[in-house]
Amino acid sequence: MLTAACARVEAEDWPRWRGPTRDGISRESQLSVEWPAAGPPVLWRANVGTGFSSIVVASGRAFTLGNRDNTDTVYCFEAETGDTRWTHSYEAPLNDKFFDGGPTSTPTVDENVVYTLSRAGNAICFDAASGEVRWSKNIAEEASVRVPGWGFGGSPVVFGNKLLLAVGETGAAVDKRTGELLWSSADKDAGYATPLPFQHDGNWLALIASGKYFHAVDIATGEEQWRYKWLTRFGCNAADPILSGDTVFISSGYNRGSALLKLTEGEPEDVWKSKDFQNQFSSSVLIDGYLYGIDGDTTGERLLKCVELASGKIQWSESGFGSGALIAAGSHLIILSETGELAVAGASPTEFKSLAKATVLQGKCWTAPTLAHGRVYCRSADGDVVCVDLK
Repeated sequence: MLTAACARVEAEDWPRWRGPTRDGISRESQLSVEWPAAGPPVLWRANVGTGFSSIVVASGRAFTLGNRDNTDTVYCFEAETGDTRWTHSYEAPLNDKFFDGGPTSTPTVDENVVYTLSRAGNAICFDAASGEVRWSKNIAEEASVRVPGWGFGGSPVVFGNKLLLAVGETGAAVDKRTGELLWSSADKDAGYATPLPFQHDGNWLALIASGKYFHAVDIATGEEQWRYKWLTRFGCNAADPILSGDTVFISSGYNRGSALLKLTEGEPEDVWKSKDFQNQFSSSVLIDGYLYGIDGDTTGERLLKCVELASGKIQWSESGFGSGALIAAGSHLIILSETGELAVAGASPTEFKSLAKATVLQGKCWTAPTLAHGRVYCRSADGDVVCVDLK
């Protein structure tokens, strides 16, 4: 039993956006930071087309999406070798409004199936091993809701027999086995973050962003429990909220800033607000009471910062990562810079300490890396994918 427990910590799947526990943190602890001059060993490379979908890994398979010639393609790779197991394509415009375009949500693996959501609202359920389509539906059309300006960006979330989708103002839920629409919400702009399930006062709720609010919704019925107004210049709430006890951290770019909210019986109460830390679209991670994340918009100064959750006080700032993204593993931050440099640093509130770094990709990199079984998966906006070995 002890051996099995240690194995779970040293190697685990990353089956959904933000990882096994939906917080951007892996429990894997056995990572190498002693890299040769040329960087960590590269196991494989591939190109999947334009997009910002992250890579998820489960049962030896790696999944992601990309767009080429106005066609979205879902890819299933052999996680260790990069051999293509299957692909599935469908017509989809690149839709490069003010950015490169392509898919922005990430696949979700649940046991032997994988779910995807396109920017136009097409939800597809696949057999994870064969790629056979079990069901396919345009949830936006079925729910009679509009597609927001940058398309749907939140990733599918499995909760029991439901699939939660950030479609409509306060989301939608379908039966994960059939795609049947169970509940939906108002025809107003969805946000671009992924629904986050949480339990409060014995009830299971989902925290869902829209263009103007953060909403708490009863997962069973879709009934809204409360909403918290959070306006941004373009109605763009994209970074994922972070729950900690009876508080929730939210952050957006475009000079909006961050806030820590205390959950109550009704609308949450403000603990603090600050414009000193703004996650435009790259979500932070919370480790031992401190947030680590990218502050700033793509058009301005961008810094990696450490922030005390309880107070909002900045602990330190570090330049050089641009609009990159990060995850964490144990006491380490794993950061992919905007220019494709992969770095490992210590997760410390007292100082930034780089432990290893190497360029692994070229071009724009806004997508968070993934860690699974000692391998880190990174991608660029152009669709170049690299798998490196950190075991």
